[in-house]
Amino acid sequence: MTSSTGRRSNDGFTLLELVLVMLIICTLLGMAAPSLRGFFVSRKTEDTASRIVSLTRLARSMAVSEGRVYRLVFDNEARSFYLVAEGAGGFQRPHTGMYKPFRTPDEVRLALQAPGAPPGRNYLEFLPDGRVEVASVRIEDMKGGAVLVRCDAPTEQFRITPAEDSS
Repeated sequence: MTSSTGRRSNDGFTLLELVLVMLIICTLLGMAAPSLRGFFVSRKTEDTASRIVSLTRLARSMAVSEGRVYRLVFDNEARSFYLVAEGAGGFQRPHTGMYKPFRTPDEVRLALQAPGAPPGRNYLEFLPDGRVEVASVRIEDMKGGAVLVRCDAPTEQFRITPAEDSS
């Protein structure tokens, strides 16, 4: 299309302009990527904590409704955690989808802290009367960020708190 002065108008971008814009975008993304990596690592820590809290609530309600002991087991070798229920032959994993093992992300470490429990014990126990032992699970990522999933009294629910929060 020609204008009234006889010159051709430029309605689009040149290839050089598009390449320069792409170069700027790639440079900015390259600078931002390392900080985004930390975001996703901490997100995995929070997601793991939320799953553990959900399983503690499920275990407590199932223990009360079925009148049997449930345990939330932390298997550090398999990097997973899962529920087991008391049965005729001891503790077994229920076979429904809700009770599948959850894998711990590679960037996340779990440590069960239960005062008064024997060393090396790897589970939390939920009793048919609704009580649970006082305990906490420290969830730490590879950058040192940590949260606690904790219960401070046998009749309380587990909750997520910052690792440095002791109240």
